[in-house]
Amino acid sequence: MAGVYLQAVKFTSPAFNHGLQIPSKYTCDGKNINPHLVIHGVPARCKYLALIMEDPDAPGGPPVHWLAWNIPPDTREIREHSAPFGAVEGINDAGGTGYTGPGPSEGTHRYFFRLFALDKRLDVPIEAAREELETAMQGRILSVTELAGTYQRTNEAPL
Repeated sequence: MAGVYLQAVKFTSPAFNHGLQIPSKYTCDGKNINPHLVIHGVPARCKYLALIMEDPDAPGGPPVHWLAWNIPPDTREIREHSAPFGAVEGINDAGGTGYTGPGPSEGTHRYFFRLFALDKRLDVPIEAAREELETAMQGRILSVTELAGTYQRTNEAPL
């Protein structure tokens, strides 16, 4: 997604530090709930935010773990075990809507929470998939940031 990005949005979590292990509570081995996420520095021109969480290390392409868009720009946090207030959630690769946590079949995988600041509300159907969301975001992105974590299952058992 090419474009000119202005002020960088910052995305953090009190549950884990960027690049480090995501606690099992937020995975398929735990409660499978989203971690608390904190948003800083949303550009003044931002009209809405969008969120994509994916696993780039999965075989067969990066599965989507969470899609949300039309998040109000004054959102400063997404609380644990909740959807962003006012957001629309799309279809994840588990076949449902909302968050689905990490659960790699083997090895350590990286998980990226990407947050996009957009210059307009997206006209994307409810329960859209990643491709529809990414198409709608083209040319609309003011800023993008990411929070990354890793996870490895302790039992290494297939799902």
